[in-house]
Amino acid sequence: MNLNFKLTDDFIDQYRNIDPLFGFNGLGLLTYYRTYSRLKPDGNNEQWFETVRRVVEGCYSLQKDYILNNELGWNDYKAQHSAREMYDRMFKMKFLPPGRMLWALGTPIIHEKKVGQALFNCAFVSTDLIGKSLEDATRPFTFMMDMSMVGVGVGFDVEGAQGVQIHRPKGNDELYTIPDTREGWVESLKRLLNSYFSQNFNATSSLPIQFDYSQIRPAGVAIKGFGGISSGPAPLESLHEQIRKTLDQLDNQYLSITAITDIMNMIGQCVVAGNVRRTAQIALGEVNNKEYRKLKDYHWDSEGQKYVGSMAHRAAYGWASNNSVLVNTSTDFEEVARQTAVNGEPGYIFMDNIRSHSRMCDPADYKDIKAKGTNPCGEQSLESYELCCLVETFPSRAESKEDFMRTLKYAYMVGKTATLVTTTWHQTNRVQKRNRRIGTSVTGITNFIEDHSLDTLKNWLEDGYQEIQKWDEIYSSWLCVPKSKKTTSVKPSGTVSLLAGVNPGCHYPEFEYYIRRVRIAKTSHLLPALEAAGLDVEDDKMDSSSAVVSFPVHNSGKCLKDVSIWEQVSLAAFLQTYWSDNQVSCTVTFKPEESSQIAPILDFYKYTLKSVSFLPKLEMGAYAQMPYEAISKEKYEEMKKRMRPFQIMNIQEDAEAEKFCNNDVCVI
Repeated sequence: MNLNFKLTDDFIDQYRNIDPLFGFNGLGLLTYYRTYSRLKPDGNNEQWFETVRRVVEGCYSLQKDYILNNELGWNDYKAQHSAREMYDRMFKMKFLPPGRMLWALGTPIIHEKKVGQALFNCAFVSTDLIGKSLEDATRPFTFMMDMSMVGVGVGFDVEGAQGVQIHRPKGNDELYTIPDTREGWVESLKRLLNSYFSQNFNATSSLPIQFDYSQIRPAGVAIKGFGGISSGPAPLESLHEQIRKTLDQLDNQYLSITAITDIMNMIGQCVVAGNVRRTAQIALGEVNNKEYRKLKDYHWDSEGQKYVGSMAHRAAYGWASNNSVLVNTSTDFEEVARQTAVNGEPGYIFMDNIRSHSRMCDPADYKDIKAKGTNPCGEQSLESYELCCLVETFPSRAESKEDFMRTLKYAYMVGKTATLVTTTWHQTNRVQKRNRRIGTSVTGITNFIEDHSLDTLKNWLEDGYQEIQKWDEIYSSWLCVPKSKKTTSVKPSGTVSLLAGVNPGCHYPEFEYYIRRVRIAKTSHLLPALEAAGLDVEDDKMDSSSAVVSFPVHNSGKCLKDVSIWEQVSLAAFLQTYWSDNQVSCTVTFKPEESSQIAPILDFYKYTLKSVSFLPKLEMGAYAQMPYEAISKEKYEEMKKRMRPFQIMNIQEDAEAEKFCNNDVCVI
């Protein structure tokens, strides 16, 4: 496609034959081809130098369009100079945009179809206005579905419970023929919910709605634009049936906490089955609400054959959300911490700290007094219908402090540029254009500490935070937009950190020597290249259509066995104090003997944390083909010796777009 801004070919040619420094013995290279390398018009795959070009040109095209449309004066000479430096820093992976942006920026999705939400990682929606009008009653659910279908992970709350009464529709059926579009699927959900909600708002009738699914493309057909293969209408039919069953049982009763969560989770399940293989949701509820706390009251029986417990019937879709509780500095953590000790849920969101403070080392500023919740991984405070864009920097890959400061300029700029786009939701556009919120993240923190020191990190972070505020002043003035309400965060990372070969976010790696397993469809053209490179490839024992590829990885620093639950939380609190004015996403892994420490930790750190979650450490061999498996140094060296140079130049296979968050914990 023709973008308004172009880097010169002679500049790009300098990078054509440079091998990018992908991490983890080929795992980063595989991640790139599988997730970010788009097909070009000639049918060949992008190489890294071309992907970076597409993203940089897309970024500066958004800026140029905005400046020209508002008659603010564009200087192409300065833009070329700036874009070249951004390109170089991105090519060398000193910083990277979010996975969504690596995949979508510079494509027709953003620059022609104007689906601006496709650039963003995550969102939040509150149900608090469910009782206000019929549109307000259905909108949180249709927002969840629409955003999920374009790859945005969505958090939600259950404040709307008891806000609307359910009335089973009666009379002659209305028929809606569902178009074969994202909008058509969302509209079908809206009409179904309307039929149960409308009597609350003086509607003359609430007729039953029936659907004609005949226009939806059959299973197995390629989906253009957002990629993937069609699932056919079956997941949508199942969603409609599940919602009917849930609401029929509530006839003449008020919509409950359980029903709100169930419908949101059912939407997540539908999107997953609709060939968006992953979803990310976070549910937020009050810590002392017994109904909310019981939502995950189910577990496998002793034989591992079926779910048991008072809410076992919810297991089919309840996995779709990570459930967290809203707490504050006066919360008694003893009882809820015992629940977390069982399976890691709920997580904890300190809304009083979110609303009162930016960085916790600074005085209370109450900038975020309107914040209602967080994104699914908890690193971004958000108002209802607000989106977040998270750009990652890698301090451990910086050549010096000065080099890192310079990188922050361009990382910040990418995030700020994302706030210039419009989405298809006017509620979102209002809050986005008012807040201009971004999240410039630091990743590979434990790598940096290993190579430098905690004091050095503190120095870099404090000066780096001020550097970003300086550039926000400059660029907000240039663009004639408000300064960003908040600018920094620590995301959990995932595939983007794999590209750069650093530990994700503020987390420690599982082991010193380990196997990292990746699942790939057996039809993928990547498999022959992986086998030729001497990697172990085996059938997926859970999914006969997939193969499992094993990469040997060596971590030279501390791993989880070397750090306590207290040390992990201390690092999160440190980053919340000196860097993140949004939040720090931290999933703290605890050993069985440490479970009693969860309550004391929450009580001790309640003045410095904004969000935290916990995860019991899985025993080795808990299930077959785990993503991480510890191995000996000898086994690592044996696997490494068998490997040959790993290169994939043209697989003629479009990238499978990364969707939602990209962390092993918050992505389901």
